[in-house]
Amino acid sequence: MEYDNTNSGVLFKQDVGGNPARPVMTGSIDIEGVEYRLAAWKRISSKTGKPFLSIKAELPDPKYSKKADATVVVTEDLDTLDF
Repeated sequence: MEYDNTNSGVLFKQDVGGNPARPVMTGSIDIEGVEYRLAAWKRISSKTGKPFLSIKAELPDPKYSKKADATVVVTEDLDTLDF
């Protein structure tokens, strides 16, 4: 039986090599049969001081100019995750 990946995705930890501009996680997500590349950066809220992930999604084919950007506030304590 083959797993249906529709409307699901994955992020993998990345080595940023001391460069804060690099995403701490990358991966992909399938939304309604269209696969997007994902990148996530660990940020600290200027209002609350709490960590969150800023996530960017884009189509992998450069001929598409439509991009989907989102910032997601995570309620879990991200300091406990090993980024």
